[in-house]
Amino acid sequence: MATDQPVADEQGVQVESQVRNGALLMALAGVAFVGYGVVFLALNFVGTGFELGVSTLAGMTSADLDPRVAYYISHLHVATAAFIISTGIAVTGLSWYGVRQRLTWAWATAIVSAVVGLALALPMHWTADAFSHDWVTHLGPIYLATIVFIAGVVLSYRGVRTT
Repeated sequence: MATDQPVADEQGVQVESQVRNGALLMALAGVAFVGYGVVFLALNFVGTGFELGVSTLAGMTSADLDPRVAYYISHLHVATAAFIISTGIAVTGLSWYGVRQRLTWAWATAIVSAVVGLALALPMHWTADAFSHDWVTHLGPIYLATIVFIAGVVLSYRGVRTT
């Protein structure tokens, strides 16, 4: 009977390690979402006036646009950046504080908040060629953060599931 105990303890340590490492990856992805949103916001004011990876619209810079249209685009970029940043903050907090404590609701809420944002935003980038964008700089950072997030979700699943 004494030989059974170390195996159970080793499994418990392994599960705890998976939860901790998975939560860390999920939280790091949330920080990356925040960073992407901050870059998105900064480019609006000190960059091209367009999104990351978009330098012109049909060859026109933001200075070439009607000032009211340029302001409207700026308004949408600030709002979008705000929601990217706030989602990143939520994912980071839920992952770091909730997932590490094996709270299923925090794990599920972090997933839902990230998936809803990505599921609504990403398909639009592939539906038409209304404007050109460098997909590596425009979407690459979000895809990379999403891969890190998914790795964290998968890694932490076993520990959260056993709660």
